[in-house]
Formats: sequence, structure tokens, C-alpha cells
Amino acid sequence: MDAMLRNVILMGVSLMLIFTAFQTTGIIEQTVISSVKTDDPSFNGDGYLSLAIIYAAFATANWLAPSILSLSGPKYGMIMGAIPYIIFVGCFLKPTTWSLYLTSVLVGIGAAVLWTAQGNYLTLNSNETTMGRNSGIFWAIFQCSMLFGNIFVFYAFDGLSYIEEHTRRLVFLVLLGVSIAGLLLAFLLGTVSHSDAIANEAPLQALKEAPKLLVTQQMFLLCFTFIYTGLELSFFSGVYSTAIGFTLAFGERAKRLVGLSGVFIGVGEIFGGLLFGILGKKTTRYGRDPVVLLGCLVHLGCFYLIFLNLPDDSPFGKTSHLAPIESSTHCDNNYFLLFFFLFHHSANLAMLCSFLLGFGDACFNTQVIALLGILYSENSAPAFAIFKFFQSLAAAACFFYSGSIGLHYQLLILVVTVIGGTYSFWWVDWTRTSPSLEIDSVDDDAGTDVDAQGAQ
Repeated sequence: MDAMLRNVILMGVSLMLIFTAFQTTGIIEQTVISSVKTDDPSFNGDGYLSLAIIYAAFATANWLAPSILSLSGPKYGMIMGAIPYIIFVGCFLKPTTWSLYLTSVLVGIGAAVLWTAQGNYLTLNSNETTMGRNSGIFWAIFQCSMLFGNIFVFYAFDGLSYIEEHTRRLVFLVLLGVSIAGLLLAFLLGTVSHSDAIANEAPLQALKEAPKLLVTQQMFLLCFTFIYTGLELSFFSGVYSTAIGFTLAFGERAKRLVGLSGVFIGVGEIFGGLLFGILGKKTTRYGRDPVVLLGCLVHLGCFYLIFLNLPDDSPFGKTSHLAPIESSTHCDNNYFLLFFFLFHHSANLAMLCSFLLGFGDACFNTQVIALLGILYSENSAPAFAIFKFFQSLAAAACFFYSGSIGLHYQLLILVVTVIGGTYSFWWVDWTRTSPSLEIDSVDDDAGTDVDAQGAQ
């Protein structure tokens, strides 16, 4: 194992610990807040609004991230960006409305720096031959964050329909300790020598690079893919698991299923990362576009199953309404009846959809990260800043409308954007490898290695 691969693995473990705390907090946030309001009527915070603020601040701060990295470098950029995540988790030990929203703003700013630094650091520790492998390995390690915290929550919330203060405090104390351990581990990251332009630019010049890059044809088209990754990120990280927890048809196990859903999402993410990282030469033998098409088809099927399985009003609060799969038992549609027979009470189907959400997300993100790392290997920070800007802007929009638009219309938005995002990625990848089109001159040999990341 060379020094660069060690850096990638160490970065993955560090961010995995930090996001074990943060992603678990995001998944259970709305569920926990509903219990906090029972104890403290003066508390009027909203989980969806908190997450929307995070991603809105994230999107705005992304334009400043390259300038900050030109001063700090990627290692210390990740460290600085991680600190607000720890503060955010800690605020749930004694939640107040003002601290929830203030720390949400801080997390958004920190996220912009952290994820731009992560993409830059991954690129600097890779080359065209290893970029796909390294991004896949990082993705698989990082997405273990979806497992550990959610397994803990699954057992901590066992049999609880109301999350009392003692349980909340215990959960967030553990998550806070885990996030601090991840921050300390980041100090052990090695430094690398490189020729990346961001290291040699003044902050003002670095600030100008991202807008200049955005108006290029291939980056403009990739923005449609970035937008979809943001919408589906917010859906599976904040909306879907919450909708499961509010569906009374699941009975007393509904709150436990919130954590278990996160576990299955994580399993799907890890499986995808390993499949497209370690086995990258085989899975991307014909390019990256088939992998993205696989992710598209997986998500389209998943969205249809979620439509069948959960009530339209499940993201808003506790609901006793029937899902289409259950109400269909009163009609003569044999297709619906078959699903009902196989997935009675919906819990098994809900967990299957969680896995499919994670796996499809891995299909998109591993390929997007690897493609950016190859196309913009000499100027990666602005490229990743643009990626995170559009991803976080879309995520913020999703969280803003999640509290007012029914689940089924949210699924329709995802269906439309996944088709558009897949097509735009295909166009860029085709033109990049076609000898008859001169979009750029990057050789595609690295495409046989495959491809990670994500943010939040």
C-alpha cells in the first residue's frame, strides 16, 4: 500500500466517523424534534427547515471554498469544515430553536469547505489509473457511516413511539464522541506535493475560476446530473426514513424502522462503492455511462415501489392512511395483489427500497466523482465546488418543498430529474471518449478502473 492509498483510506475513515454522527442525526432529526416539542412547548424548530438551511448555506458558501483552500490547503480545509458538524450534533443535547438554526448555517458553510477539500485531496492522491479505484474505496469506507449510527439508533429506539429526553441525550452523547474521534483522526492525514492550480493561486483568482469553469459546455451539462444527486440525497437522507417513521401501518416498530432504513441505505452504498471500486476494471469495461444507466433504472424501479408502499402524506406527520399497495386489495388488479401478497404490511418492501436508494446513489456518485477527477485533474477544487453547489442547492430546494408537497409528487420530481441527469452525464462521457468530438483530450483508460463522494 503506497502513501497515497493510505491517505485515501485514512480520509475515508475520518469522514466516516464524522458522518456517522451527522447522517444519523439528519435521518432521525425530524422524528426526535417531534418528541422534543412534546417536552418543551416553547421549542418550535423544524427538521426539514433545519436541513434546508444547511444546504442553502452549503450552496452559497461553495463559491468561496476554493479561495479558502488556496490559503489552508485541502487537509486543514477538511479539518476546519468538520468542526461545525460536531457543534451541530452537540446542540441536540439541549436543543433550542435558535441553536438549531444557527448551527445549521454553520454546518452549511463548513460543508462547502470540507467537501471541496475532500474532492481536491482525493484528486491529489490519485492519477488517471487510480482515480476510479480510489474514489470507489473512499465511497465504500465513507458510507459505513450509514451503518453504525443507524444500528445504534435501531436498538436505542426499540419499542419507543415517543423518544424521551434520557434516550435522546444518550444517543447524541455517543454520536458527539464519535464525531470528535473522526476530527482527531483527520490531523493524521499526510500532505502531498502537487501541481494543482488551486495551491498556487491567490484567493481572489481562485474565486474567479469556478464561474469561468461553469460556462463551459461539459460542466453546464453535468450540472443536471449534479442537481439530481442533490434531490435524491435529500430524499433518502431526510424524507424517506422520516416518512417510514410516521406511517402508523408499521405499528410499534415504525421508529425502529427509521434506523433500520438508514442501515439498508448504507449497505446499498457500500455494495455499490465496492462493486465500482475494487471491481472497477470489470464494471466499467464499456465506460461509465452504463453504470449511471444502471443507477437510473434502479432508482426508477425504487420510486415506483415507494409510491406503492407509503401514503402520500407520510412525510408530514403520523398518518393512518393506506398506501396504494394496501388499498389495492379492494380492487381486482392482480398486479397490485401480487405485491401485497409478497410484502404484506410493507416493512420488507420499505427496507428493499432503502437498499435500492443507496445502491443507485453509489452508481451516480462514484462515476461523477471519478469523471470530475479526470476531466479537471489540474484544477479540481473549482470543479468540485461547482458540483457541491448544484448538489446542495437542489438538496435545499427538496427540503424546502418536502414539508408542503406530498410524497407522490416528490417522487414524480425525482423521476423527471433522474432521466435528465442520466442523459446529460451520458452526453459528456460520450463526447469525452469520441474521437470525432473535441470536448477535451483526456484519455479514457482510467475509465476501465472506475470509480465518490457525497456531502451533506
